[in-house]
Amino acid sequence: MFKLTLCLLAALMLANVQADNINKDAVITRQDVDPADPEGNYSYAYETSNGIQTQEAGNANGASGSHSYISPEGIPISLTYTADENGFQPQGAHLPTPPPIPEAILRALEYIASHPQQS
Repeated sequence: MFKLTLCLLAALMLANVQADNINKDAVITRQDVDPADPEGNYSYAYETSNGIQTQEAGNANGASGSHSYISPEGIPISLTYTADENGFQPQGAHLPTPPPIPEAILRALEYIASHPQQS
């Protein structure tokens, strides 16, 4: 879990470095850090003067958090996520989504489910 959090933190730091290239005068306006306690619980949050906001809380079983900023095109971007035994699960309106399953495939799946294979 620590490695996953470390990788996520590195990715967010890289995103912030790229954002800083756009907004070189941005400064951290708020920062809260609660390092891991003996049970592995931790949390951190920060905000910058250019509108970046990040927070995460977690423990040995997983983590959840959010990250938001304004894109170079002026579009607000917001990402929430959980990371646990089921992997990293991001959610955000800007993330791509799979296309809908074609109707013929849905009918075939329904047929297969209603006609189990005989042994």
